[in-house]
Amino acid sequence: MPKMLSEAQVEQYRSEGFVCPVDALSAEEATEFLARMEDLERREPNLWARSKIKPHLLMMWLNDLMRNSNVLDAVEDVLGPDIMAWATGHFDKKPHDPSFVSWHQDGTYWGLSEPSVVTAWVALTPSNRENGCMRVIPGSHHRGQLPHRDTDDKNNLLSRGQDVEVKVDEAEAVDLELRPGQISLHHTMLIHGSKPNFSDTRRLGITIRYVAAHVAQTSGFKDSATLVRGTDKYRNFVAEPRPRLDFDPDAVEFYDAMVAESRRRKDAIAAHHQSQQRRLKSTTML
Repeated sequence: MPKMLSEAQVEQYRSEGFVCPVDALSAEEATEFLARMEDLERREPNLWARSKIKPHLLMMWLNDLMRNSNVLDAVEDVLGPDIMAWATGHFDKKPHDPSFVSWHQDGTYWGLSEPSVVTAWVALTPSNRENGCMRVIPGSHHRGQLPHRDTDDKNNLLSRGQDVEVKVDEAEAVDLELRPGQISLHHTMLIHGSKPNFSDTRRLGITIRYVAAHVAQTSGFKDSATLVRGTDKYRNFVAEPRPRLDFDPDAVEFYDAMVAESRRRKDAIAAHHQSQQRRLKSTTML
């Protein structure tokens, strides 16, 4: 029986590729996580530049957030009992920020063996139509991997500015509005994006990418992950250390090694992706 999601929500995730909203944290808990993050930002002015990849290895508040039992209960309902926290991210739009996220599928550049991956998008501030909440195309995850192109728009928050190369009907888009503490879950193949922040308020969301323990990298690179629920009998990922303090020296050493490996992985996945895109473009109606 689902612990966190209703049967209707689980079915929505399967059929439409997302579920929103889910009451995971209280407003007070969200405020506390935001305060911990902002305190670290004050102490570390280049915080996000220093921690672009897997920031949960360096920040205790984020490592704690990805282990939150309510978030994991919801993830377990759609992913199963053996869960690895694989990646984390920070999507911040200040008031009147022109930044946006183009229509894309998450799994395009990830190099994972299968799409048993779910992203929890955790709102630490209100996220709504006015300030650029996430938008999704329901059911688009059933279309499988679609071709993408890289872009160079400086306002695109995605690392490659990736944009799906199929027609997206904006009339089908659903806005995933959230209050602080609420989360949305979305499938790795779901087409989604977001508009700029046209409001006077900040929009801050934390993404946590969870994978089923049996998932593996296909690029020949053994990535790292943290077992956050269940058991890991596959050992497809290098076990990550839990930081004992912010920028724990042992965690920093591990992080630096993983960043170096990640750069090599990025080249391998990029080569694989280019080959895959050529194949997709030859078989997909654009």
